[in-house]
Amino acid sequence: MAALHDATRGKLLFGGDYNPEQWPPEVWQDDVRLMREAGVNLATVGVFSWATLEPRPGARDFGWLDRVLDLLHENGIGVCLATPTASPPPWLGARHPETLPRDENGTVVWYGARNQFCASSPVYREHAAAIADDLARRYGGHPALRMWHINNEYGTTCYCDVSARHFRAWLRDRYGSLDALNAAWGTAFWSQRYDSWEEVLPPRRAQYLINPTQALDFRRFTSDALLECFTAERDIVAAHSPGIPVTTNFMPLFAGQDGWRWAAEEDVVSVDVYPDPAAAPDDPAGPAHGALVQDLTRSQAGGPWMLMEQAASAVNFRPVNGPKPAGVMRLWSLQAVARGADAVCFFQWRASRQGSEKFHSAMLPHAGEGSRTFGHIRELGAQLRDLTPVLGSHVTADIAILHDWPAWWAAEQPGRPSAEMRYPQLLAAWHQALWQQNLTTDFAHPETDLTGYRMVVVPQLYLLSDAALDGLAAYVRGGGTLVCGFFTGVADTDDRIREGGIDARLREVLGLATLHEWWPLPPGATVALTDGTTGSVWSEDLEPAGAEVVAAYAEGELAGRPALTRHAHGRGRAWYVSTLPERPALAALLARAAGEAGLEPVLPEAPAGVEAVRRGGHLFLLNHGPERVTVPLHTPHTDLLTGRAHRDAIVLERHGAAVLTPHTEGSRPCDDTSDDASSPPPP
Repeated sequence: MAALHDATRGKLLFGGDYNPEQWPPEVWQDDVRLMREAGVNLATVGVFSWATLEPRPGARDFGWLDRVLDLLHENGIGVCLATPTASPPPWLGARHPETLPRDENGTVVWYGARNQFCASSPVYREHAAAIADDLARRYGGHPALRMWHINNEYGTTCYCDVSARHFRAWLRDRYGSLDALNAAWGTAFWSQRYDSWEEVLPPRRAQYLINPTQALDFRRFTSDALLECFTAERDIVAAHSPGIPVTTNFMPLFAGQDGWRWAAEEDVVSVDVYPDPAAAPDDPAGPAHGALVQDLTRSQAGGPWMLMEQAASAVNFRPVNGPKPAGVMRLWSLQAVARGADAVCFFQWRASRQGSEKFHSAMLPHAGEGSRTFGHIRELGAQLRDLTPVLGSHVTADIAILHDWPAWWAAEQPGRPSAEMRYPQLLAAWHQALWQQNLTTDFAHPETDLTGYRMVVVPQLYLLSDAALDGLAAYVRGGGTLVCGFFTGVADTDDRIREGGIDARLREVLGLATLHEWWPLPPGATVALTDGTTGSVWSEDLEPAGAEVVAAYAEGELAGRPALTRHAHGRGRAWYVSTLPERPALAALLARAAGEAGLEPVLPEAPAGVEAVRRGGHLFLLNHGPERVTVPLHTPHTDLLTGRAHRDAIVLERHGAAVLTPHTEGSRPCDDTSDDASSPPPP
């Protein structure tokens, strides 16, 4: 995004959340000294400072913030200034309990933590707008200001009476009439027909299952209500600081926001990423999760994006919070840059001594500047300065994974064929199968023009609009390759089951006549296929109509029935996968489909565990495996991290990384089999 490019001012951004209000002023000088030593050039300030800025209603205490911003600017550190509205001060909840959210049982969610606000509350919105406006008036022209950060990790849900009135207004806008709402919600079922708008409620605690379309619309409404809060504050700060980009930080693969709608309203798309470093050495779950979130965020941004938060080492929210092994923080930071990030930031700069996150790691931990962690932060800052040539470049992908939040919301409601079918896990399994083979992917909205992609993958989209179905059919007819997972195209946008159980347009593309039954598998069960592999979670009783049966079920009630099919349609080809193949089988299937589409991995010779990504003209190599590896190269390259040239191969230590650019004369030659600075810092 051009706005992020303007904020970087020619350098990758590096820094983190800075909370000086937690510390006496004499600590601030030490902070900026160490920030400069570490190469920090951006500090996110004020995220949770509302009670400090406004200690009582209408009061303003900006003196401390004046000194902090001036101090950062004097030391060459830019500021991402936050509106503090994610955590209202206790006085707001005490004086205005109507601003506090209520859960589906009607229980008040009290203050004492954070995010205790009802997004529909006019009183909350009025106070949030006032503090945002005063901040923007005071600091909109401050020379340290690089970016605005609105609120923090939006995600609160409220079922109160104020939200109910707002929900009814939202429904009027969506449907226009009660007759249209009754038709969309299918209220003839269980005698749920509404005769007055005042009868319509949020999906509060009920005797049995809530109307699924009512629940789906409430998810849509909640995302939109929070978005209204964001855009209101965004417009306020933008009016006082033209040209300064505005963001808010997404949570990773979070169900509460329709990320496509939100990203369209941001100048800079940013995300918080916290993979678990505790996985076994042969389990790539941590870096695979990071890659998924990064690919999704880059796709939402349409280009470079911002890593707003990650952990320098341990977090505080898992049952067991182990630290990151030496080299992992650097490796995962470089992974973000490889996948399009132009900003690498952390929560937080200095570890808190009190509060709920006092055991969450920081760039400057409790052990201080002599700690191993701070030493690694300094080294990362230096290496990010060497990666300036990467700034602003794009990651090119020929594969798109279709993803949609309403389809996710609808697919996981109660009353479905199987609670074992979990959308995030399916999405992760399919993405990981491509990621491990270094087949780079974008994510795309189902209604996006797909003609720029050689292959489109749909792990599962239970709910698909008519426009999306028409687009998929046109894509395959035009020569594209589609790989489609089970329980896709089942419902329309009102969660109404389409005739035949799979939409007729999709059945034609897939070469299927009938879906007789969905046949979910018991927890932990597998089913054998005729190609020698197994599937889990799901199976279906299908009848083909022209599709080639690639593999059939080899046992049970569906023995002999198609499991995996392949069908030529127009100038393209469509695969259907009616179960979840075991990990190697899914990888092999996707590799075969990609090969038939004319695609190959970024670096086919890369050893197992080595992630290879091309960004612009640069090749990133990241060793997530447990051992040192030698990576063959086709042509000489120079490593931007070390300045060394590599002719035929490069050695990567465990957690080692390299950022290679085609070799230029004058680079220092290197013995390709020796240790070098591609290794992580020593423990």
